[in-house]
Amino acid sequence: MRPKGDKVKYLARSLVALISCLFLGQAFAAGKIQMNEYMVQSDTPGISLYVRNKHLAGMKKFTAEKTLLYVHGSTYPAETAFDLSLGGTSWMEYMAARGYDVWLVDLRGYGKSTRPPEMDQPADQNPPIVRTDTAVKDVSSAVDYILKKRNIQKMNLLGWSWGTTIMGKYTTENNEKVNKLVLYAPQWLRQGGAPLTDKGGPLGAYRVASIADAKNRWLTGVPESAKATLIPPGWFEKWSEATFDTDPWGRTQTPKKLRAPNGTVQDAREFWTAGIPVYEPKNIRVPVMLVHAEWDADLPSYMLYEYFTKLENAPYKIMLQISEGTHTIIMEKNRMLMFTGVQEFLDSNFKPEK
Repeated sequence: MRPKGDKVKYLARSLVALISCLFLGQAFAAGKIQMNEYMVQSDTPGISLYVRNKHLAGMKKFTAEKTLLYVHGSTYPAETAFDLSLGGTSWMEYMAARGYDVWLVDLRGYGKSTRPPEMDQPADQNPPIVRTDTAVKDVSSAVDYILKKRNIQKMNLLGWSWGTTIMGKYTTENNEKVNKLVLYAPQWLRQGGAPLTDKGGPLGAYRVASIADAKNRWLTGVPESAKATLIPPGWFEKWSEATFDTDPWGRTQTPKKLRAPNGTVQDAREFWTAGIPVYEPKNIRVPVMLVHAEWDADLPSYMLYEYFTKLENAPYKIMLQISEGTHTIIMEKNRMLMFTGVQEFLDSNFKPEK
C-alpha cells in the first residue's frame, strides 16, 4: 500500500502532468504551432537548402536539449515525411506540441532545395550526384544556421535511412555540436544483394521513381495477410500526392514522377555492399537511440544489431525494435510506438551511475 505522503505527491505529479498535457493539446488544437521557412546558403554557390521550423507560438527560450533537426533518406524529401499531417498530426507537430523547437532540412536535389544543374540534363550525361560527403556538408550548413539563430551550442539530430549515415558521419566529425542522436532505420554493411533503390546497370546523375515503384518498395517484405491494414486508409495517397508534387519536372508527367540523386546508390556500391563503412560509429560520443521496424526490407534488422555493437564510445545507447512495421513505419498504424519511444529518449535526463 502506498504511504499517504507518497500518495499525495503522486497525485500532485499526476495532476501537473495532466494539466501540462491538456495545455499542450489545447495549444495544438487551437493552431498555436508556429511555422517558419528559410532558404539557407550551402557551401556551394547557387545551391540553397530549404529549412522548415515549427514550435509553440510565443516560444522565446531555446535550448540544446529541446532543439531537433530531421534529415530524410535517399529518395524522398523531409517535409512530406516528417511534417505531413496524418491522423491529425505530423511527427514534427507532435514534437512541437511538446515544447520542442523542431527543424527539418531538404538536401540539395530534394524537395524545395535547389536542384543541381545536372538534374536538368539527361541522367546519363553525368555521374551520380549528391554523395554522402556532400550531404554531410549540407547538414552542417543547416546545423550552423540553427545554432547561430537560436544562440545555442548543440542540438539533437535525427536521420532516417540514408539520413542515419549522414547524421552519424556528421556526429563523428562534430560531437561537440550534438546533444543526442536518433537513427531511424540505421544503414550498415549489407550482407549480399543490392539495396531496393539500386536497379542495376550504369548509374547516371539521378534516377526516376514512380508512385507505383514507391508502393511496391514500401510493402516489400510485408506478409500478404498484413498488407491491407498496415497503412491507414488514405495515408499512402496523401503522402504520394504531396511527395511527387515536390518535383517541378515530375509533377508535369503523366503519371507523376520524382527524380532522386544517385549519389547514395553509388555510395552503396562502393562502400556498404563492398564491406567498407562510410564512417566509424565508434567515433560517436553522444547518447544514441536506434529505431527500427521488423519488416524493413530496405535496411534489414541485422544492420540494426550490428550497428548497435559498433557504438563503443556512446555514453549510453538504446535500441527500439517495433513490430508490424516497415522502413516507412513513420506513416503506418504503429507509428506512435516510434513517436513516443523517441520522445521519451529525448526528454530523459538519464545519466549513467558512477
